Amino acid sequence: MLGAIREITNLTESERVGIDLFAGAGGLSLGLSQAGFDMRLGIEIDPNCAETLRRNKRNMKVIVSDIQSLRPSEIMRLARINRKELALIAGGPPCRGFSVSNKRNRRLDNPLNTLYLEFFRFVKELSPKMFLFENVEGLSTLGEGVILRDILRLGRKTGYSVQYAIVRAECLGVPQRRKRILFIGSAKDDAQIPTPESNEICTVKDAIDDLPVLGNGNNIDMLEYSRNSDLSDYEKTMRQNSGREVSNNLVTKNGGLVTKRYLHIPQGGNWRNIPHNLMSNYKNLENCHGWIYYRLKWNEPSIVIGNFRKNMLIHPEQHRGLSVREAARLQSFPDDYVFSGKLGSQQQQIANAVPPLLAKWVGKSLMKAMEN
Repeated sequence: MLGAIREITNLTESERVGIDLFAGAGGLSLGLSQAGFDMRLGIEIDPNCAETLRRNKRNMKVIVSDIQSLRPSEIMRLARINRKELALIAGGPPCRGFSVSNKRNRRLDNPLNTLYLEFFRFVKELSPKMFLFENVEGLSTLGEGVILRDILRLGRKTGYSVQYAIVRAECLGVPQRRKRILFIGSAKDDAQIPTPESNEICTVKDAIDDLPVLGNGNNIDMLEYSRNSDLSDYEKTMRQNSGREVSNNLVTKNGGLVTKRYLHIPQGGNWRNIPHNLMSNYKNLENCHGWIYYRLKWNEPSIVIGNFRKNMLIHPEQHRGLSVREAARLQSFPDDYVFSGKLGSQQQQIANAVPPLLAKWVGKSLMKAMEN
């Protein structure tokens, strides 16, 4: 279960220090903190993500900057971290250049694809006990695996034993079908990526059906839960530090034509269920992928939470897109984790995030390896 209290560990606080190089909205750092790491520093180029980090992780030093302009030794000084106590460097560079769902930008010459070199620049200079590099599954196949092989080469060249695996978030209790590739590097040659536990699958209904009933374009941020009894275990866990109200209930305002389209889509259906006369503004419908106008099913995990504007995922029953909080729940962010910025920024922060439950799972494995 996702808990606010850190896992019990025999390591002292100075032996659990970690930094997050591409921190985003903090999903990776949150999960690692819940596993027992003391995540002291986050580097993030987007100011809205940085504000979300500051709001939720008050003990973390947040540096808003392009990582390519930073000197590792200088940022350690700013964060007041002794290099000798650095246990973990974690991070996942922006994935637009790796993602198979982003055909336009998925190419080797995309400048985003070289940011992994910055990760290993920090690893080489700071020599943490371990590193954790995560990204989308598509990284493994880009250029017939050239990026994957280079990550392994760089990690081993820097003196680490490196393991990698592709994990499925839904196998870890996340109510969403989402694959991530993880690379673990250990200076002690004892870190392994375990096989995910055989958890009972968490469905969309298990995850969000206690959240407020909302209308198209809802702009009221804080609202009461729709109910406080008969909660699933997952809902109880998400709410354990909340009162009777929850934040981030904002919903995109859709026009009349879009809402008419929603009326024709059953659970598990998509744009193909919409009458062609309502889709006449699309030049070539065959270019539409299956996630466009996809209505989630109550009794299954969500499909991947991706770009809100392009995918337009629909609530299982209500004729509207997902709220920010519903998407956060499907990513396994607890309800006391508050997102900053305008609506579009909040949506993309969640879409880009690492599910905290996944990060906690791998963090516990890292913690166990460090204790041995």
